[in-house]
Parts: sequence; C-alpha cells; structure tokens
Amino acid sequence: MSEERKSFAETALRRASVATDLPSTTASRRGSGNLTLASGQTIAVHTRIQGEGELPHATKKTIAEHLRKYEALFNLTAPRLRMIVSAFEDALHLGLEKPEQVVPMIPTFVFGWPNGSEQGDYLALDLGGTNLRVCLVTLQGGGKFELTSTKYRLTEEQKQEEGEKLIEFCAECVASFVNANVGEADGLLKKGQEVALGFTFSYPCTQERIDEATLIRWTKGFGAPNIEGHDVASMLRKALAKQNLPVNLTAVINDTTGTLIASHYVNPKTRIGVIFGTGCNAAYMEKVKNIPKMKSLGLLEEDPEAEVAINCEWGAFDSFVHQYLPRTKYDEHIDLTSNKPHEQSFEKLISGRYLGEIMRLVLCELIDEGVLFLGQNTYKLEIPYAFDTAFLSLMETDPTDELLTIIGLFTYFFGVETTFEERQFFRSLAKLISRRSAYLSSCGIAAIVNKMGYLEEGCAVAADGSLYGKYPGFSNRVHDGLTEIFGKKGQNIVTHLAEDGSGVGSAIIAAMTEQRRKAGKFNKV
Repeated sequence: MSEERKSFAETALRRASVATDLPSTTASRRGSGNLTLASGQTIAVHTRIQGEGELPHATKKTIAEHLRKYEALFNLTAPRLRMIVSAFEDALHLGLEKPEQVVPMIPTFVFGWPNGSEQGDYLALDLGGTNLRVCLVTLQGGGKFELTSTKYRLTEEQKQEEGEKLIEFCAECVASFVNANVGEADGLLKKGQEVALGFTFSYPCTQERIDEATLIRWTKGFGAPNIEGHDVASMLRKALAKQNLPVNLTAVINDTTGTLIASHYVNPKTRIGVIFGTGCNAAYMEKVKNIPKMKSLGLLEEDPEAEVAINCEWGAFDSFVHQYLPRTKYDEHIDLTSNKPHEQSFEKLISGRYLGEIMRLVLCELIDEGVLFLGQNTYKLEIPYAFDTAFLSLMETDPTDELLTIIGLFTYFFGVETTFEERQFFRSLAKLISRRSAYLSSCGIAAIVNKMGYLEEGCAVAADGSLYGKYPGFSNRVHDGLTEIFGKKGQNIVTHLAEDGSGVGSAIIAAMTEQRRKAGKFNKV
C-alpha cells in the first residue's frame, strides 16, 4: 500500500473510531483547535461563534482542481474497460472448469428455457432479507401469467432465533396464504388441490439436485443457528408436512436465476439476467458440454446438447488478488473495514450498498484537508455509511437552478451549509461515482456476451435491483459502457427491467422441473 493510501486509511480508521464519541455540544470557537476525548485521543476541530459572519468556503479554483483529480480517479477509458472484460471472461471460464473458484459459476440444475407450454397453478416462497413472500402464480402459456402475493414481515429476532423455528414460520406463512386463497373462483386454488412449490433461497448454498440446497453461510443479516450445513429443502418439507398441506417442494433457486427464466418467459430474446442493487449477480444459460466440472454427472449421455442455467455469483470477481479492478484508496478502505476483507471486490465497487460510502470518504478527506465545511461541525459526516446511495441520485436529479435539493440534504441530514459551487461539485462527484459503477457493471455483461458469442446477433439482458430500477440514468450508463467496450455493436445488447424473478421465476422453474420429472429426464439431479 502506498504511503498516501496508508495515511488515508489510518486517518479514516481513527475518524470512524471517534465519531460516536464526539460530544453533542462543544465550546463554540472560530477556526481550528484540538479536542481531547475521555479516551485520551486528540482530534482536530473547526468551529465558530454562532452567527459570527460568513463561513469560509472553498474557492472556485480549488473546487475545479479537486474535480479534475477525481475525474482522473473515477473515469474509465475504453482500453481499461476491455482489459477488465478480458480478465472477467477468464474468470468465468475458470469457474466452469473447476469447483471452489473465486467466481464459482454454480450450476443451478435448471435445464433449458421455458417453452411457453408451462401452464397451471404454482406456489413460490421467497425468503428475503426483510420480508418473506408467498405467491400464487397461474401460468397461462405464451408468456402470460397472473400473480397473487402476500408479504410477511420478518423481525430481527426471527432472523437470529433457532433455525427450525424460522423454517416453521415459513411453512406457517405458506399455510396461511394457501388457506386464504382457496375457493371456486378463477385465480384461486381448489380445496385439496396438489400444487408444486418453488423456493427462492438466495443465500450461498451447495446443490447436487434442484430440490436440495445445503446452506454454506448466512448473509443479509441472518444468523439463525442450526441451518448452516443443513439441507434447507428437507427442513422445509418437514415443516410443510406438519401443516398438512398438499404442497410439493419441487425446486430451490437463486433470485438471479429466477430473473433470467421469468424474463425469458415473457421476452424470449432474453439471454442474461443481472441484479444491480445492494448486491450484484448474473445468470445465463450454458451448454453442459462446456462445463468440465459437471462431466462426472453423466448428463451428456442423456442429451449431448443439454443446457443449464449458471448462477455466476460474480460479485467476487478479482477478490483476494486485486489485479484488474480500478480500486482507489476509498475502495481499499471500504474493503479493509468490511466484515469480509478482500472478498466480494467487484460488488464493493458497483453495488448500491457502497456508492454512498465512497462519496462520504471523499468528502471526509476534503474536510481533513481544510477544503470543505471549514468552521462547521461535521461529526455527522464522520459516521460510516451515513451517506446513503439514494443521496447521490437525489443530487444528480436536483431540478432547481440553485440546487435546493442538495441544500436541504446537507442541512437536514448533516447540519452543514454549502455554496452553489460546492453543490455543483457534489453533483459532479456523484455522477463520477455512479458512472464508474455502471461502466464496471457493463464489463460483467460484456464478458458473458463475449463468452457466448451474442454480440453479432444481439440479445436482451433482464436487469433487476434498486440501482438499475431506481437510480436515474443508471441503465443508460450501462448502455454507454457497452458502447465504449464494443463500439456501435454494443447497441445490439439491450438491457430491460426484469420480470419478478423470486416470485414468477420461481413458479416457472417449479413448472419446468415438474415437466422434466414427468418426462424422466435428468432424474438424478
């Protein structure tokens, strides 16, 4: 690590450790000074007497100089993007060849695309990070469906309590939903009707069959004991049996795979499914003959041209080695202070969880250098992850001439005053950070496009997640990134808002698996 980055990391760590110790009120002084905490640590402060004159602010020249510096840090050239795509493609190939790679390329045992003949009533259960959702999906064929769903709130206590209780709660919610949706009218289940269930369980798992899934580790704030290392499908079957439900758990899937399948069901040109939200991931359909690590399963003996959906788990790209991604000192700090240092490197540069924190670290550096907010109390900006990624989108889309939204944001949430030039700088910085995220996101898409040879023919990419769906202009920037990488041919790759992967996708996969079982195809998996 360079001396500059080491100094930045030490300063940031010290700031984070003392931010919550700052007294709520301090003596009001103008200019700089030192404050000794109860812990013995001394920190620099900038204060002023209330109402005493105008606050000192950065000059236009200073702001312009710093903006040029950050443009050099966050902008990505076309050659750099293509280099990342090449390395990404190599990582995809390696994950298909061998198990336990950084980008694991997990076979999902979802074979082939939906053909449009899938019809009937299917249930979907989605265990998300904050809610549990149960859906009744009526597939009508030809890309059409009807959806009825109910959400059940998960408390923090439930996420940490005994694992068996959590799974039993899932079964109770399914029973409650089924009982509430039984009747003779269209769109309802008939009393005693047997129905297949798709279980969306988007946590790291190992699978040897589509109807089994052993949890490797919890994520998304879960910590329920006695589930890690266990087959969650088997646990759910036992819990459903206690409810005396005519429900058959048919498939356990990841939401990214569901996004791919649901979107293809509606738009058959869809070849790739991606998630750009608080996390990131991708899924696509691969020829089994191109997956050396599946050779021992003997699937090609049944069908030499078989295809299977691959859950890439590409958020881990460039983890541990850090050779290819354009990491700044701010990215390195986020990585080293995370709960999983050196892991999920790609995710930490592009996902919605981290973009606001990148901006906050830049602002804190400028505060330390005496460029921003001199004479103002900035302790609220010292708190890690206090700057939400949603703030970046608000700044970028401020419609007022004086950038009043940005005034309100910094005044209300952080208690600091800003000049018009500073607000313009903040908006430009937000754009730099979000554009880098979008361009890097396009690198992952481009790697799959290259690997599968989709560029000439073109394809649709179904995208889901809060960044793609709610951050204004993000989808356009992904397209811009693809054009930077491929030139005009990049316009052949079109992203669109995905269908409901965890609900509709799960139900379609349950239907596909039911059809496959009846046909006696790939029964071992």
